[in-house]
Amino acid sequence: MNPIRTEHDLIGDRAVPADAYYGVHTLRALENFPITGTSISIYPDLVAAYACVKQAAAIANAELGLLDDKRSTAIRLACEEVREGNLLEHFVVDVIQGGAGTSTNMNANEVIANRALELLGHKKGEYQHLHPLDHVNLSQSTNDTYPTAVKLALQFGIRRLVLELNHLKQTFEVKAREFESVLKVGRTQLQDAVPMTLGQEFSAYAVMVGEDELRLAEAAMLIREINLGATAIGTGINAHPDYAALVTTRLSEVSGFEFLVSPNLVEATQDAGSFVQLSGVLKRVAVKLSKICNDLRLLSSGPRAGFGEITLPAVQAGSSIMPGKINPVIPEVVNQVAFEVIGNDMTVTMAAEAGQLELNAFEPIIAHSLFKSLAHLATGCRTLADRCVRGITANVERARRLLDESTALVTALNPFIGYARASEIAQEALRTHARVYDLVLAKGYMTREQLDEILKPEVLTKPHYSTMHKPKS
Repeated sequence: MNPIRTEHDLIGDRAVPADAYYGVHTLRALENFPITGTSISIYPDLVAAYACVKQAAAIANAELGLLDDKRSTAIRLACEEVREGNLLEHFVVDVIQGGAGTSTNMNANEVIANRALELLGHKKGEYQHLHPLDHVNLSQSTNDTYPTAVKLALQFGIRRLVLELNHLKQTFEVKAREFESVLKVGRTQLQDAVPMTLGQEFSAYAVMVGEDELRLAEAAMLIREINLGATAIGTGINAHPDYAALVTTRLSEVSGFEFLVSPNLVEATQDAGSFVQLSGVLKRVAVKLSKICNDLRLLSSGPRAGFGEITLPAVQAGSSIMPGKINPVIPEVVNQVAFEVIGNDMTVTMAAEAGQLELNAFEPIIAHSLFKSLAHLATGCRTLADRCVRGITANVERARRLLDESTALVTALNPFIGYARASEIAQEALRTHARVYDLVLAKGYMTREQLDEILKPEVLTKPHYSTMHKPKS
């Protein structure tokens, strides 16, 4: 039989594995919440963030004379080890749990306490020397430590996503320069519209991605305001009057992110608005990425019977039955990431709305949803950039042929031959499959020299005004 130790809580005694750094409260959470089979250790950022919070609290409590230096130092050293990735496997409670995150807070308190006990020369579970609640959780509640740790963990995730968005933006910019002279049909509502360059198309994608770097930075600022020191509901009960300001300063120093004390801790403890705001920005990122991936799949459709204006890099065989088939699997997987993020946003919305009175009990599912969205968007951006966009090639001749055979050129001629004649040309081109260029020449509406001047790429794809030819009345 495996050795055990006995621990006690308000419900009674329980046997805990002797080598476990968690304790009785964590054990009960394991039994109560067998929901996903996924433990909080899947989010190292959250575990490290919780260790930062506990470390900052130990420092502040010692400075206020509430915790002796010996215990404070042991707690701080244990937190440092957790932040470095040690003991991660002992953070075992399920990512989805009742209790507003209490089980996560208890798990952190017990792991840190038992490691601190070892550092002091004691055995795990000898809580008379250093207690998970009396010392590690001193001046704290789940209701202020959990949302604070989540906000810190989100900062880590936002920073990574911004870097990956920037990488994707730069990858699109490289392609935009490469394709700047490739003429093609611009389309609206999947119908021929006006000429453009493939470079302009890819430049737009770069801007779309780049805009969301700024939106994420704004959302990150909103979650710098924390309620640490609020304790249970925001009144600060059981905390020193100077604790909230001091522990927030120490958390900023420990984490490297500047945090601010919320001006109203009661409001901050119950309002999940900043999480909703961040989730909305992540949905915005997802929607844009999905739209871009839709475009890449359309533009590369074919290879013979579709648009075929670009070719995506071949990364794997596309079919078990159709030899030689290559599918746009990278845009497809990013589409699916986007669908997930959009669903996660609905989960965050409903969880934030369901909060009651002085606490939102559903922050665990909010955190779980946001962490997934951040992580999957970041890896999705990297995958799209490196496995797809970087290797895209332009099918120059096909793009030009489609333009020459389309009615898109008619719009460019409208200022010179008038709307009525331009419409006549467009209808005849569709009916006879003749080129717009040839029909205009045949009807004598313009000379070859005039057409060639107007249909230059630099004229077709930019604002242009000419008095060369006025429409006849």
